[in-house]
Amino acid sequence: MRREASRTLRTLAQPYQLDVDTSEYEVIVVDNGSTEPLNPDWVHSFGRNFLYKRYDNNPTSPCWAINQAVRESSGDIVMICIDGARMLSPKILSLAKKALSINHNSFVYTLSLHLGPKLQSQSMLDGYNQAVEDEMLSHVNWTSRGYLLFNVASLGGSCLGGYYSPINESNCLSLRKNKYLEMGGYDENFLMGGGGLANLDFFERLHNENDLQPILLLGEATFHQFHGGIASNATFSTHPWKKMAAEYKLLRNKDYAPIFRAPLYLGFMEEEAKFFIAKHSSV
Repeated sequence: MRREASRTLRTLAQPYQLDVDTSEYEVIVVDNGSTEPLNPDWVHSFGRNFLYKRYDNNPTSPCWAINQAVRESSGDIVMICIDGARMLSPKILSLAKKALSINHNSFVYTLSLHLGPKLQSQSMLDGYNQAVEDEMLSHVNWTSRGYLLFNVASLGGSCLGGYYSPINESNCLSLRKNKYLEMGGYDENFLMGGGGLANLDFFERLHNENDLQPILLLGEATFHQFHGGIASNATFSTHPWKKMAAEYKLLRNKDYAPIFRAPLYLGFMEEEAKFFIAKHSSV
C-alpha cells in the first residue's frame, strides 16, 4: 500500500503531529512479507524516529508481526494501528500520552472513520475509488490542518453511533507495553488475511480487563483510505464476515458479540469535529 502509506506516515510525522516532539516517540512500519516492500530509506525520510521492520515467511495474518514489533519497540507505551491505510488526526499521539500519564492503568482509543461520503463498502458502488479519493484530498489542505479530514469523512461501521455510543472496534489503540505483552497481544491463532476478527477480539479483551480504564479521545479519529481492503472495501455479497466469525467461534467457542464499557473522555472538539457531529445527527 505505497500510496496509502505515504499519507499515513505523513500524519505520524512532524510537524503534522502536534504537542509532541520526535524524541518522544518512534514509528515502526511493520511489513509482513508484502510483495511490494517499502524502501527503508524512504520510510526513514519521514523522520529519524521512523523505523522499518520486514518479517518474511509469516502467516497472511499480521498478528505475529505486530506482536514481534511490539517486543522490539523501545518505549513503555505502544500504539497499534493494524491498518496501514489509516491517516491520523493531529493530536492522537500527544493526547494518548497525556491519558496514560493521568491514568497509568488505562487503554486509549478513538473513532475509526472512512474517507468519502459514506461507508466505503457503499460509496464504492457509486464509483468511489482511489482516483476519486486522490482528487478529493487534493482539495483539502490536510497537510497543514489535519482536522480538515473530518470535512470529507463518514462514520465507520464500528462507530455508527459516534463518540457517545457503544463502539466495537478501534484502529488506533494505546496502552502500556508491559500490559500488552502480559495479555499476549494480538492472538496469533487468528490466521485469516488481515487478521480476521483479531482486532475486534483484542478490543473485546481490553474491555474484559477490569483493571484497565477505557479512555476515548474526543475530537480525534483515524481516516481510512480506499485501497481494496479485505473487509473495509468488500461489498455485502463478497464480505468475508462469515468466515471470520467462524474462525472466531472456533477459537473462542462462542459467537462474536461486542463487549463495551463506558469510557472516560479526553480531548477538545475542533470546529471541524463539531461540524462532523452536527452533520451526523445520530451522534
